[in-house]
Amino acid sequence: MRHTLSVLVENKFGVLARVAGMFSGRGFNIDTLNVAPTHDPRYSRITATVKGDTQQLDQAIKQLHKLIDVIEVQDLAQGQYAARELVLVKVAADGSKRAELLQICEIFRANIVDVSHRSMIIEMTGRQSKIDGFLEMITHFGIKQMARTGTAALPRNRKLEL
Repeated sequence: MRHTLSVLVENKFGVLARVAGMFSGRGFNIDTLNVAPTHDPRYSRITATVKGDTQQLDQAIKQLHKLIDVIEVQDLAQGQYAARELVLVKVAADGSKRAELLQICEIFRANIVDVSHRSMIIEMTGRQSKIDGFLEMITHFGIKQMARTGTAALPRNRKLEL
């Protein structure tokens, strides 16, 4: 089963290495990893997606809590959360292919960020499944290069009880 973890950590040297080391030490492969400072520069948020059974994941979460610089760990799969990824993809796009490629970009709400005579760089954000679908639709044009961020996620607001 795939899990999305949100880990709030102190923004210090070596913290990411310790967190990643804990996952590898427990036999988890990190599928996606996203790390950035929060609105408070003293802290960073690590968002990691991993595959494993619930028992293994519970053990990993307990181990994360034991790391000194870890403030909070949330398994976002246990509640509602908002998640997005970003992809930048350079696609072969000579004049004869451009109209079709632009139509696909419009359907997926992707943005063109650079154009040359032979290629386009396209930016798209969305859930992993949306990005996967977009990439599947444009593969036949010829993907020259691609950079993908991995998942960034936050828990949704709890419902207000009125």
